[in-house]
Amino acid sequence: MLRRLMLAALIATPACAAPVQQAAPNVPEKTPAFAGQTRAEAVVAKTQLKVSEIATGLNKPWGVALLDKNRFLVSEKAAGRLTIVGADGSKTPVTGTPATDTRAQGGMLGVANPGDGWIYWSYAELREGGNGTAVARGHLVGSEMRDVAVIFHQMPSLDSVQHFGGRLVFPKDGSLIITLGDRSILPGRVQSQQLDSLIGKIVRVNRDGTIPKNNPFVNAAGVRPEIWSYGNRNVQAAALDAQGRLWEVEHGPQGGDELNQIQMGRDYGWPTISYGEEYSGKPINDNASQAPGMEQPQYYWDPVIGPSGMIFHSGKGAPEFKGNIFIGGLRVASLVRLVMNGDKVVGEQRLLTERKERIRDVIEGPGGEIYLLTDAVDGKLLKVTPAR
Repeated sequence: MLRRLMLAALIATPACAAPVQQAAPNVPEKTPAFAGQTRAEAVVAKTQLKVSEIATGLNKPWGVALLDKNRFLVSEKAAGRLTIVGADGSKTPVTGTPATDTRAQGGMLGVANPGDGWIYWSYAELREGGNGTAVARGHLVGSEMRDVAVIFHQMPSLDSVQHFGGRLVFPKDGSLIITLGDRSILPGRVQSQQLDSLIGKIVRVNRDGTIPKNNPFVNAAGVRPEIWSYGNRNVQAAALDAQGRLWEVEHGPQGGDELNQIQMGRDYGWPTISYGEEYSGKPINDNASQAPGMEQPQYYWDPVIGPSGMIFHSGKGAPEFKGNIFIGGLRVASLVRLVMNGDKVVGEQRLLTERKERIRDVIEGPGGEIYLLTDAVDGKLLKVTPAR
């Protein structure tokens, strides 16, 4: 323990830069691959924030999408349903969606309204051999989902109640990016870097579930053609930057949450490399954090923040926030703000800490307002705006 504390004190940070106040790292013997890869300088926004509660009483809400200026669509994970939430806080359950496996981390997950006439959602799907992440789409007519089609099934099925991933991202090229998880159990973990499996991957499909012809492995024998990236652990936060590039924040084990700029066909290292350790405190594999041919995170956290949901802010209504990343923090019960200089994190801030609420999803409204979901049995939909 003394050795670990001494190592923690020696972790390099830029001169005269004090990081966000946090606990000592779980794995201080693992050093960053480059300066600024972790514990960036703590910053304080000049923009003061106002928080308004739009709705309460949501059952473990997981994802939120705007339907129009007066309505939201929220996935209630534990209830296994989609719910229309009005600006007045009213809640109307949506009918017509497939059954979900609501055990533990399963249930209704990501939800999106990309403006093409369809509503898309991800969920934990029970099936022969266990379960897995699935994605469906349908037409929302009143409070009924019609013309429902399941367009994606994560395979193979595994009997696990954890690490489903589930965020949905819609590039301008008309495709759909789906983030997945390694299912937590060892039989899933070991498949994260295997290209004949969709476990521990980010995948890209067309919006009807067919395979884009320009996917990186579409013509490779014995490889799943949906794969966009691999070696991912459990991705519950993903967004496009102003250039249309995909970024994600994924859960590490004990230590080692990662911010990655995802490039097609690349290996992001899990479980061969990690900046974390097993929850038991034992090393993962040979304790490596770098390896040839495997990508380094742009930034990592140790101890973890528990990331879920993210945006790149447009700067509307708050120019100071333009290009900043906002991430939902479950473990740290806060909204995590990253200030970027190009692709490098140069500042970090923890916002809304006084509320002591786990943040599960983050989206931006048309005027730059930020909408948040809190992760609780009595979950909330919050609106965050600059205080005037």
